[in-house]
Amino acid sequence: MTMRTAVLIGLLACSLPVLAKGDPKAGEQKAMMCVACHGATGNVSVPLYPNLAGQHEEYLAHALHAYKKGERSGGQAEVMKAYVSGLSDEDIDNLAAYYASQKP
Repeated sequence: MTMRTAVLIGLLACSLPVLAKGDPKAGEQKAMMCVACHGATGNVSVPLYPNLAGQHEEYLAHALHAYKKGERSGGQAEVMKAYVSGLSDEDIDNLAAYYASQKP
């Protein structure tokens, strides 16, 4: 690996967001609005909706941000956008931490 490549990789790594930063307890309170579709702990009984329990925290946060920004389409994207539109970045991090901490 050349020095130039190493520097570029280092810069890229530094530009990534800090991962796994949510508070599961705070997320549990926010999750009340998710229960109807995703279940109390993120384990669903209706196959139309995805299980959230045990998913990677970073993935969940990324997905919620994408719904909020309108970057996801199809399926239940419009429904999700409506639910997440009022969430702050902290709310999203907390929800992601809560669902990541649940057992599938």
